[in-house]
Amino acid sequence: MKTGIVFEGGAYRTLFSCGVMDAFIEKDIYPDYVIGTSAGAAYTTSYISKQKGRMLDVILKYGHDKRYFGINNMVDAKNRCIYNLKFSYETIPNELIPFDYEAFKDWGGEFYAVCTNVETGKAEYFPYTGDDRTNTVLKATCALPMLFPYIYIDGVPYLDGGLSDSIPFEKALADGCDRLVVVLTREQGYKKTTSASTKIMARAYVKYPELSKDLLKRAGRYNRCIRRLEKMEKEGKLIVIRPTSTKGFSRLEHDQQKILNLYADGYNKGLEISDKIKDFFRNSQK
Repeated sequence: MKTGIVFEGGAYRTLFSCGVMDAFIEKDIYPDYVIGTSAGAAYTTSYISKQKGRMLDVILKYGHDKRYFGINNMVDAKNRCIYNLKFSYETIPNELIPFDYEAFKDWGGEFYAVCTNVETGKAEYFPYTGDDRTNTVLKATCALPMLFPYIYIDGVPYLDGGLSDSIPFEKALADGCDRLVVVLTREQGYKKTTSASTKIMARAYVKYPELSKDLLKRAGRYNRCIRRLEKMEKEGKLIVIRPTSTKGFSRLEHDQQKILNLYADGYNKGLEISDKIKDFFRNSQK
């Protein structure tokens, strides 16, 4: 028997999930298994290390800092990313707002981050252990197309896991989770569409035809995933937590009040559902 939590990505929309996570820390809710995509993996590490409020602190302190985020980082030949990769994934966790690597390791569960193989267009699932203090796997799962360079792991180029598996609950089920909680970053009823920017990205990656084709299939794949998820939710096979609304909230939102409101929505919902989740997880032991 295995309990698990799945975290959807969504860049700064994942601050909703951070609120949920902080409520879970407060209520001492920890599963055997965690899997996340993009920011849904990167932000979740602080949940496992029991560092309540850490990721909200990072965004509030450095979200407007040019060292963290800004167009100048894109034109830096050594960086070529909208984020300063070294500052964001190494300096902050290793020096400025320290990530507790040892507490993360003490958890003892399984943690996976979804990355998209650029050559195949398919999802791959990498364990995150905290041993690599440059956090290469976290860089890869968050590597937004056209805003990040390829992130190489063992010589293979990777991009954001959300391109291939935005909500990796089926991977969690395949890995043996019989009690699963899924934390989304879109409200009930949201449907993804193939935007003009997605079509531009597909053309930009024509050198990698499998990735290019999969980009155009992403919306349909996401919507089918949501339908399967909702069916299992109605059957009582898993629990889903969603934000009230993300309308008007940008993936890279900088309005501090909007950020605090979305975080609070997640925190309140996490508290409200905590007893139900404890019972749900407890039943996995029977």
